[in-house]
Amino acid sequence: MPKDLAYYETNRELTKLSDKLLRNSVIDKELYAKYDVKRGLRDLDGKGVRTGLTDISEIVQNKIVDGKTVPADGQLFYRGYNIGDIVKGFVDDGRFGFEEVVYLLLFGEMPNIEQLSEFRNMLGEYRTLPANFVRDVIMKAPSADMMNTLARSVLTLFCYDSNPNDTSIENVLRQCMQLVSVFPLLSVYGYQAYNHYLRNQSLYIHVPDPKMSTAEVVLTLLRPDQKYTELEAKVLDMALVLHAEHGGGNNSSFTTHVVTSSGTDTYSAISAALGSLKGPKHGGANILVSKMFDDLKRNVSDWEDDEQIEEYLSNVLDKKAFDRSGLIYGMGHAVYTISDPRARILKTYVGKLAEAKNLGREYDLYQRVERIAPEVIGKKKKIYKGVSANVDFYSGFIYDMLGLPTELYTPLFAIARIAGWSAHRIEELINGNKIIRPAYMSISTHKEYQKLSDR
Repeated sequence: MPKDLAYYETNRELTKLSDKLLRNSVIDKELYAKYDVKRGLRDLDGKGVRTGLTDISEIVQNKIVDGKTVPADGQLFYRGYNIGDIVKGFVDDGRFGFEEVVYLLLFGEMPNIEQLSEFRNMLGEYRTLPANFVRDVIMKAPSADMMNTLARSVLTLFCYDSNPNDTSIENVLRQCMQLVSVFPLLSVYGYQAYNHYLRNQSLYIHVPDPKMSTAEVVLTLLRPDQKYTELEAKVLDMALVLHAEHGGGNNSSFTTHVVTSSGTDTYSAISAALGSLKGPKHGGANILVSKMFDDLKRNVSDWEDDEQIEEYLSNVLDKKAFDRSGLIYGMGHAVYTISDPRARILKTYVGKLAEAKNLGREYDLYQRVERIAPEVIGKKKKIYKGVSANVDFYSGFIYDMLGLPTELYTPLFAIARIAGWSAHRIEELINGNKIIRPAYMSISTHKEYQKLSDR
């Protein structure tokens, strides 16, 4: 059979099998309500089903007024400390904050000057890959998907670990600190390999300075001339701080708890979290925000005309514009009601960077969409809680202003969130002691078995 005909026949058979699969796999949506199944482990009002306890972070979206629960401006706490206070602390001191946040999330307390210095030195010493790892692992199998590259690299590091399966806290802490340190290298080197081998661009493999902050390392490894401004590094550091942790219920952190509860190794648990984060409903959202704004710019002639912007957003909701999903990306959150504290903090630094980059017009457009979108959503959809800009709304704009490629947007999320995943893995190992296995109710009918010859 000719090759092209064989391909056609194979695809025709796959189509038939896919049709059969769909016919026999669809579950009546009314059954979820009938049996009180919390789809996505969430109630209609967005309140999550309680599946565990955590001391790592807290998300506050409501307050009690006259004995009733009412929506409130969102607040985020890392180990009991308000994220706003943490940010103010290192900003007032004029220093980077991510490494301090990693320490706080892992150990549950704020470091003093000596402890922070020692911790940063340890991260710097760990910021190196095994001999020939870049050549043998990253360079020999470049991929256009940086998250898959990152996950593959993490799993391969298992082979270079002399004690990979030991789940003692001391060993897992060592593994987690090493992963926190090398995630920038795995991500950016993976991009450089893709950029060279698949896009035929120049190849840059810079060696990081162990004394640099994580944000500085990312910019140094990525840029050919290794140069960056202090504002650029500080804004990227801020983004890392705000993405470092977000409660045990977010999809990737919950994945970390679930996989860790089976007793598996650190590399497997973290690669599973990476697989979760890769999804556009989780870590890939800021890419979609950036693409949506690119589409908006092409289709709205006057960026200062609120009516044109409202019409565009209305078309997005009606599945007539952009990707026809019916979603205005960057608006709304599974937990927050009135506001996302991360977006509030990040917005201030977006403005500073936009001014430095002479992109005030673009920043104004983002602000207009942030103001108009909730009104449009409120007119067209039944809302059970408030709708506001989330952290993804502005993070993509920041990365764009920093000249970071979209292929690295989600890996940058991972570079930050590995801190939270590490803390959650260790918390599960210390407190879990039971494999996580929720119940699924079967709705299938029992059938009489027939011999193959009688079917």
